[in-house]
Amino acid sequence: MDSKSVVELLETSSEVHFSGFHLDGLEPRNSEVGQPTTSESESVYKQPFVIGVAGGAASGKTSVCDMIIEQLHDQRVVLVNQDSFYHNLTEEELERVHEYNFDHPDAFDTEKLLCTMDKLKHGQAVDIPNYDFKSYKNNVLPRRVNPSDVIILEGILLFHDPRVRDLMNMKIFVDTDADVRLARRIRRDTVEKGRDIGSVLDQYSKFVKPAFDDFILPTKKYADIIIPRGGDNHVAIDLIVQHIRTKLGQHDLCKIYPNLYVIHSTFQIRGMHTLIRDAKTTKHDFVFYSDRLIRLVVEHGLGHLPFTEKQVITPTGSVYTGVDFCKRLCGVSVIRSGESMENALRACCKGIKIGKILIHREGDNGQQLIYEKLPKDISERHVLLLDPILGTGNSAVQAISLLIRKGVPESNIIFLNLISAPQGIHVVCKSFPRIKIVTSEIEIGLNDDFRVIPGMGEFGDRYFGTDDDEEQQVVAPL
Repeated sequence: MDSKSVVELLETSSEVHFSGFHLDGLEPRNSEVGQPTTSESESVYKQPFVIGVAGGAASGKTSVCDMIIEQLHDQRVVLVNQDSFYHNLTEEELERVHEYNFDHPDAFDTEKLLCTMDKLKHGQAVDIPNYDFKSYKNNVLPRRVNPSDVIILEGILLFHDPRVRDLMNMKIFVDTDADVRLARRIRRDTVEKGRDIGSVLDQYSKFVKPAFDDFILPTKKYADIIIPRGGDNHVAIDLIVQHIRTKLGQHDLCKIYPNLYVIHSTFQIRGMHTLIRDAKTTKHDFVFYSDRLIRLVVEHGLGHLPFTEKQVITPTGSVYTGVDFCKRLCGVSVIRSGESMENALRACCKGIKIGKILIHREGDNGQQLIYEKLPKDISERHVLLLDPILGTGNSAVQAISLLIRKGVPESNIIFLNLISAPQGIHVVCKSFPRIKIVTSEIEIGLNDDFRVIPGMGEFGDRYFGTDDDEEQQVVAPL
């Protein structure tokens, strides 16, 4: 197919229609009214990956943490227990220690926990208290903890205080049956602490169970992941460790490049990725779940556009202070796979102009611009560059270079894709440090044929239902 016939085909090509769903995502507004702002980070994110593990007493939190640490053997991991931050009991409290509720939020020195975590997250070594449950004081030598790649926070009430929750990149709730937790508690307290069963049951009914119902169970809703049966659920823990490894890879790249954004991953998003990556998934399901993910990426990308504060009058006659969207905006799709993202953009931005770029792959790395049709005033617009796959980054560099030659400021370009290989991220971010990349997942890398792995195959062929013969000769994956 020569260049002229390709151009003629593009001029007469029909649009593809698909559905998606909406996810609001406005960035915090600038305090100065009327001043455009963006969400770009001002400094590189260099903090560790923090995993919170919460749940009732004797639910199996410690076992879950130990199994995660064991499987993350190639990472520097430290464990911080909320139990280390109990308040020292006063003489009066010691006299009535059996009436003291150790499962209440007020029993913990949360301020000290926050201070300790702040130091760890900023690369400082800390001394973690060692709480003595015989004297009910921190009267033993503290434990020295050095900064690490991963911090696991464990405790019954970790999710209760929003300030502690905000520290976490991933929140896990260990959900174990109440009868099992009680049996474990009886066995632990009678064997390890020498207590009689009567006192254990009395404490359980008076403090432990009410505190669980009032303070611990309600925090289950904040969890990203819920593990039934605790450490006995080996399958769930294996899946979680795999998920953590994926997030750690994304986290490390986001430390290096402040202009790289990975949308928050949930198991719903992970499930959609599983479906579109499965070679046995039908074309109908591939398109449906791809569309859902594309819509999420587009919505997230729009959240990085500048905006101005705006006040409106509501139907009740009240004043609502909100924001006004960026008006000078357009999309540019890299043919052919990028066209799969156009309808999601149109659904979010009514009447938006969309240009097109076709890049021909020559061999493994060579790229040749075949066709471009862009809005005449593109230099005055913010541009959303659309392509589902970022592989080697060579085609992306060609497309971005063309936009810059057309007068588009580098900082006005947001590159949207579903999956990105680390190699492509390095190439694009080093070449254009002021553009933004928004993706839904970062891959392992590239194979010997420069294809993304684990990947999802030839996206355009799977999405549009075409054979990968003639089209592969013309279209290059990003």
